[in-house]
Amino acid sequence: MLSAAGIQDAPLLHTAHQLPPLWLVVPFMLLLIMIATGPLFYHRFWERHYQKVATGLGGVVAVYYGFLMEHGQHALTHTLEECLAFIALISSLFVVSGGILIRIERRGQPIVNGLLLLFGAVLSNLIGTTGASMLLIRPFMRINEGRLKAFHNVFFIFIVSNIGGGLTPIGDPPLFLGFLKGVPFFWVLSKVWLPWTVTIAGLVALFMLLDAKAGDPVKSAGEQGGGIRITGGKNFLYLAVIILAVFLDPAVISGFPSLQKLFHLPFGIRELILFAVSVAAYKTADHQALKGNEFNFEPIKEVAFLFIGIFATMIPALELIGAYAAVHAGDFSVTVFYWMTGALSGVLDNAPTYLNFLAGALGKFGLDIGSSADIRSFAAGVASPVQGDVSSGIYLMAISIASVFFGAMTYIGNAPNFMVKNIAAQAEVDVPDFLEYIFKYSFPVLIPFFAVIWFLFFNH
Repeated sequence: MLSAAGIQDAPLLHTAHQLPPLWLVVPFMLLLIMIATGPLFYHRFWERHYQKVATGLGGVVAVYYGFLMEHGQHALTHTLEECLAFIALISSLFVVSGGILIRIERRGQPIVNGLLLLFGAVLSNLIGTTGASMLLIRPFMRINEGRLKAFHNVFFIFIVSNIGGGLTPIGDPPLFLGFLKGVPFFWVLSKVWLPWTVTIAGLVALFMLLDAKAGDPVKSAGEQGGGIRITGGKNFLYLAVIILAVFLDPAVISGFPSLQKLFHLPFGIRELILFAVSVAAYKTADHQALKGNEFNFEPIKEVAFLFIGIFATMIPALELIGAYAAVHAGDFSVTVFYWMTGALSGVLDNAPTYLNFLAGALGKFGLDIGSSADIRSFAAGVASPVQGDVSSGIYLMAISIASVFFGAMTYIGNAPNFMVKNIAAQAEVDVPDFLEYIFKYSFPVLIPFFAVIWFLFFNH
């Protein structure tokens, strides 16, 4: 998700090459259906064979692109780079956070849980949604032991794993790609802080109301001191290395070497550093911290295999969407950009979705996504050639918010969603399945919030 290689032309592939046939979207749709229904209706089969299903369906698309598409090898190489960057980042954050044991000497209650979620939302902007989720999900479940309901983990995903990371380029991959393309680092914070505050405050308040109905915390001796104990604190140094490595990119540091261009490799210096950090963090981890966190590699293994399949199968879907956006962007209003970017970010990788709609919005104003100067002008605000009173900045704001916030709509909307789900399932707590998550929680809870954000800020 964070790789810069191929970003310059990624949203524009469809303009110079043939488009894939519509039926090639079937493997992606089939994978989504099986992710949704497998754990519910054929659990044993899914548990044993999800790796084969994900890689098999991804292989169908890869073979077609490799042999029958004129630009297929370029698309596959770009996807491999994105996938390796994605796995390197989430793996390093998963392993490093697994070696940090945080014990909060309080029992879960509305005010404590609400403050923890609020802290997690802020932290997501400093270490990313994946980092904050992996660092806090176990302490969050631990202080609520004996009273943990499905909504606890769902709201954690809403707030910490997604919407919380909407203020900085570090917070979520789409915003980082925007930064690499030329959006000023603090632009998002300056424009999105109010919608972010409204949404986070509303979700935390709603969570606390639900939490108050969940019952009193179970009394436990020795856990009421109110302090915080941290085991494996040295891993915070590894965490700092990960965050610094994210910025080791030619688009950020002028003249920084690109292994992809120099040696035609599907990974760069950043990915090498992140994988090295994963190994070093695990080898030097505090065994008490690993044991206390019940650390194992199953959650990251499942996420890696499923997202390998998702990355591969969604190639044709993204190209078809990109082509549609390029052709129709001139007719898209701010409302259309907001809802379409959001809807697709909930089921597709939100990073390329962000880039495709950003390219479309830039084209609407006669600007080029390949020009950093154009993107800076776009962010600063250019008058619409059709609607002179509508600034380009509102389009970038709508795309930025939608790509991050709507990632909370499904388990596959953002990588930490699935990781939190798997960690909670391993702890044998109540976890909603794929469809229950959507129809019982994300639709009735999030859509009203997103509609309010649209009405207040994008109803032009």
